[in-house]
Amino acid sequence: MIVHPIPPVYDENSEILILGSFPSVKSREQGFFYGHPQNRFWKVVSAIYGLKAPNTIKEKREMLLTLKIAIWDVIGSCEIEGSADNTIKNVAPNDISVLLEKTKIKRIFVNGNTAKKYYDKYIKDITKIDAVCLPSTSPANASFSLDKLISVWQEIKG
Repeated sequence: MIVHPIPPVYDENSEILILGSFPSVKSREQGFFYGHPQNRFWKVVSAIYGLKAPNTIKEKREMLLTLKIAIWDVIGSCEIEGSADNTIKNVAPNDISVLLEKTKIKRIFVNGNTAKKYYDKYIKDITKIDAVCLPSTSPANASFSLDKLISVWQEIKG
């Protein structure tokens, strides 16, 4: 069993929440979200808002908070082989109600189908908020080019 080691990024001004499934091995090693160098999350979000892609954890955190974006993951602990979402089992969800109580979050997005599956199974009944499923920024989602991801992810701007 692996327990999620990364705290959520948010502050009282956060208006949207983006949830992944569970941090990759690289993200767990770095201690921050979307740490795999091929993951396109940071490139996508920065492109949508016309910003330079952040490099350091400090820059990433500052960008998110400036944009009023909170990020976390649906899964709080699970069994997983490496970073493969299809091996996830024995899931315990994160309690995102804490985030909702302390922020202005009204819209929730999930990064990929695995996050959507577990959000709908464990969290939707609690939040009463439908999560919008966006295509995964993971390098495993090779069917989506960076340009196509940027186009679809524009939805987070409202």
